[in-house]
Amino acid sequence: MKIQYDVEQFLYKQSELLDTKRWQDWIDLFTADGIYWMPPDASYKTWDGQPAIFAEDRNLMTVRKLRVLHPDAWSQRPLWETNHIVSNVCLKKISKNGDVEAHSRFHMMELRRDDVRHFAGSYIHHLKKTKSGYRIKLQRVDMTNAQAAYDYVLQVWV
Repeated sequence: MKIQYDVEQFLYKQSELLDTKRWQDWIDLFTADGIYWMPPDASYKTWDGQPAIFAEDRNLMTVRKLRVLHPDAWSQRPLWETNHIVSNVCLKKISKNGDVEAHSRFHMMELRRDDVRHFAGSYIHHLKKTKSGYRIKLQRVDMTNAQAAYDYVLQVWV
């Protein structure tokens, strides 16, 4: 099925952009009103008025990118490395206009100095079909280990 293949390739591209620190290119994958949302618990239905680990529009993603890359951000040196693996991509809804709701699983390894951390969970993507390919209307990240204690916060996107 071509739609399945196209969605998988889009999600793999997204992971590659994150792992190669091409954050502006990653931000550009979102629609003008797109949201990146990581609730603290899978039971959450909305980010509006609720606590969230992340609930960012393109403007807040850009602020995060600029903060992380700022030359005076000494805590970010050396920059960390990540490796995302996306799998089990399932298409849940396909609208007549080509928009797609896709669910998938992920595992991300993060190397920071000599420490390795692992994050795993599921994604829900609401993808808008455009002339230039898919764009992200919503990316919901439900981390299996969202309640775990960390010795520092997440700096970039999972």
